[in-house]
Amino acid sequence: MILAFTLILFTSAARAADVPHDIRKSVVKIFTTYQKPNYYQPWGMQNEDALTGSGAIIAGNRILTNAHVVSDETYIQVRKAGEAQKYRARVAFVAHDSELALLTVDDPSFFKDARPLSLGDLPRQRDKVAAYGFPAGGDELSITEGTVSRIEVTRYTHSEYDILAVQTNAAINPGNSGGPVIKDGKMVGVSFQSFAGSGSLENTGYLVPTPVIRRFLKDISDGSYEGIPSMGVISEKLENRSLREYFRMPKEQTGIVATRIIYGTAAWGVIEPGDVITAIDGHPIANDTTYLLDGEMRLSYSNIITMHQVGDSLPVDLLRKGQPMRVSVKLKAARSLVDGPFYDKKPSYFILAGLVFVPLTRNLVSVWEVKDQLPIYRYLQELETPSADRTEAVFINFVLPHDINEGYLDLRSVLVNKVNGTKITKMADLVEAVKHPIGGYHVIVADGVSDDGQTIVIDAAKADAATKEILERQGIPSDRSPDLR
Repeated sequence: MILAFTLILFTSAARAADVPHDIRKSVVKIFTTYQKPNYYQPWGMQNEDALTGSGAIIAGNRILTNAHVVSDETYIQVRKAGEAQKYRARVAFVAHDSELALLTVDDPSFFKDARPLSLGDLPRQRDKVAAYGFPAGGDELSITEGTVSRIEVTRYTHSEYDILAVQTNAAINPGNSGGPVIKDGKMVGVSFQSFAGSGSLENTGYLVPTPVIRRFLKDISDGSYEGIPSMGVISEKLENRSLREYFRMPKEQTGIVATRIIYGTAAWGVIEPGDVITAIDGHPIANDTTYLLDGEMRLSYSNIITMHQVGDSLPVDLLRKGQPMRVSVKLKAARSLVDGPFYDKKPSYFILAGLVFVPLTRNLVSVWEVKDQLPIYRYLQELETPSADRTEAVFINFVLPHDINEGYLDLRSVLVNKVNGTKITKMADLVEAVKHPIGGYHVIVADGVSDDGQTIVIDAAKADAATKEILERQGIPSDRSPDLR
């Protein structure tokens, strides 16, 4: 799957002159200058670059677009279709998890003569839709048409979240990412990604549908964005008869079994491993992990949760050792041991005597091609979850050379277990631990998962001066990122 920074849906195209005037004035071209952080050397930045995208004017003098169109932005301008003047715009809210963002414009005259688009309902299979935007290779508004082919929970490439999406059998090419998709005069989605490949999945594109858009708008109605919620349950299908009998399920009962509860999540201390979840918020759960929406569509049960808000309480019906019961789960934001990908924020880091400590994030893992990623990175990202002992995986990323760290220059990607006798569960623990050297030394013990449990010893009395010298020589502004100051 690839993001198309300026996506376009098309099966048959129409000239811009054929676009209804009221919709034409509601479509916006976005010009974004952006600069991404350098996650390998986390005090630095990559080169500045630029892209274009599309957006739609909605109620409240706001522009709705994709999150990836404005990620890591340093400057944004917008221009209405058919006009020449660009206006300065700013990000009001961004939801990277659901690929949506809202922009405001400094000059309110930008919205003169623009009719805000209203949101329609979730489209159905075989519905005809029209996508508006600015395809590559030209500067004028284009309208293209396609057909809805599937509605399902799918992976959003930008956030790596599994959320409701609408699939179309029309081709999506670089052109108008963030542009509105219209059915019967109302917006039913926002174009956001496509499949780049051949064979049966050619001409496969995706829209962020209106239920996801409405969830986002409701979330920000209090002035802040809390994010897509999660229950924190890792589950298994119950399609096998013997497995259902083992969990003492009545013959006609369906559900899924909780195999693991992620530490600190909504279900932690409420649902137990081995519980059979039979219904969530009144929706019966089938043995294949799906539920029935509107009496006709089967979707992953995760959609019940992701369409709610952080803080909502959901009733969950379950069987515990064969006995029916109901519990209430108060939803929280999702948690991962290897979090991310992150946007619009600087990486976290801490430098001690040239040792560069960082948390493992999906951004750092993606610095390398998949074939070159370390097995420990893949293991922690794909298989491990947060625990009481570790909510962040803290690594020595590499070592900046100095006499004080002689013999340690070959250290790369070493998972940290303890510093000065303190168990390192997150980056903040590391910062606190270096305030308390042992017998005049900083003693760093590696975790045996990534290393043989090597012990690294640094002279604490010389560490501060050495760190200062290293920072000055390397041109590094601080020994730590802003979040650790």
